[in-house]
Formats: sequence, structure tokens, C-alpha cells
Amino acid sequence: MLNKLTHGKILGCTVTVFLLVSSTMVQAFDHQHQLFTQVLREIVQLSPNKKQTRVDYEQLNKQPESLNQYLALLSSVKKSEYQLWTNQEQLSFLINAYNGFTLQLINQNYAKFQSAKAESIKDLGSFFSSPWKQGFFTLLDEKRSLDNVEHDMIRAWFERPRIHAALVCAAVSCPPLRNQAFVADKLDQQLDDQMRQFLSDDQRNTLSQKDNSVNLSSIFKWYGDDFEKGQQGFTSLKDLIKVYQKEMADDPQQLTWLQNQEFSIGFLDYDWRLNDISTF
Repeated sequence: MLNKLTHGKILGCTVTVFLLVSSTMVQAFDHQHQLFTQVLREIVQLSPNKKQTRVDYEQLNKQPESLNQYLALLSSVKKSEYQLWTNQEQLSFLINAYNGFTLQLINQNYAKFQSAKAESIKDLGSFFSSPWKQGFFTLLDEKRSLDNVEHDMIRAWFERPRIHAALVCAAVSCPPLRNQAFVADKLDQQLDDQMRQFLSDDQRNTLSQKDNSVNLSSIFKWYGDDFEKGQQGFTSLKDLIKVYQKEMADDPQQLTWLQNQEFSIGFLDYDWRLNDISTF
């Protein structure tokens, strides 16, 4: 039989191990981002043609707790923990962070939109700093801005040009905000789906056989270089159009015309109005 001292030591070790395991389980990061998906499903609305989405910012402003809770979880992740994750887990985390903190920025300034002092996210900046350069949140142990996440982290650390159909800066002309979080085990499928949906939207990307031109979103003008580096097989914007030509063409004649690739590429003006449900 164990004496009382030995029994006490074993019991103490067991309790310690249990507490350590419990602590690890409590703190384990949810790579399914379930809380963010819950938020998005409550506030993101799909257009009748299923090609666009808008955000119910009024609803978000009334009940911001879940979004704030999710973003607090993101901010609590240490860089040392992030570095242990897979490539897919890291990128999903950063895309969700960009979209989530963009929603928070709009919500924090929602009174300005209600009073018509702001119509666009661009109105939230100042003479000295754009809204994308404002360091208003913490991520991976540092104060960050939206530009920092997009340009210095996502675009610098990953070779995924399709991310430009996933990052949503709260403007009408932006790609549709997905009503579910990006997750590691579905990330490539989700990014491909985002690009298909974005390029199929004839209000964001248009074809003109009469002018022999394809007019793309200005996003592809600003970030065209990302589609010319050979990343994921893209060496030009025409490569992008070739991959998604079936989504862009309305009929077999347009598809044949796209396949010949004898068109010029232009870019549409960007509608910076807030992507609120009132703009449907």
C-alpha cells in the first residue's frame, strides 16, 4: 500500500498534469474560426443574383460583442504560437483578421455613417494618415494597421494572388464578403470560389465585344503585379481571365471570344461607398 506521503505526491502530480492539459485545451486556438462564422452569418446578406454581398452594419452596431470577442482571441495569439501553425492555418488567420478588423473599424465609427459625416471607409482617415495605415489593433504581439496585415504580412509571406478576391475593405466595389470564415482545410477551395464569384459579377468586371475589351475591377490595376509573378501559374491578367473565362462569359460566343484572347484590358472606376445593405 502507498503511504500517505507517496499518495499525496502522486495526487499532486496528477492534479498538476490535469491543470496543464486543461489549460492547453482551453487556450487551443479554433482554426475553424467558428465564432467569426457566426458573426458573418448574422450580418452578411447575399444579393438576389448571388454574386454580391452587403453587410448589415446596423445589426453589427447593436450587437458587436461576438465580433469583439473573436478579435480579442486573434489579438491574444502570440507570434511564437502562430509560427507553429501550418501555412494554410496562418493565411486563414490573417485573412480573417483583415476582414474582421475592417468590420470593427466601421463599427467603431458607425455614428459617422449614421449622421452622414462619412460615406466611405476613406472618410475615416485624416490628412496625415489613411484609415488603412491607422494602428488600431494588436496582432502577433505588435500594434498593427490594415495595410500592415495586407501588404507586409499576407502579400509578403504568401504567394496567393487569389487573396485579392477575399480581402474586403468595406466598399461597394470590393469583392463579396463571405458569410463564413476562411479555414485551413478548405482555404484553396474558398479562395477559388471567391475569385469565381467576383469575376462572374458583371457589375464588377465587364465584357465589351463591341469595344473588344475586358474591363476589370480596379483591384486588378492596383495589384496586377501579383498576377505577373508566376504565382499559382498566373503570369498576366489574361492568364487570370483564361482560368475564369466560363464565369465571365454570358454565352458561347463570348466564351469563344475570350478564348481567342485578342481583347484589351481596361479597368472600371471604384465605388468607395460603404458596402451596407442600403446600397443593394
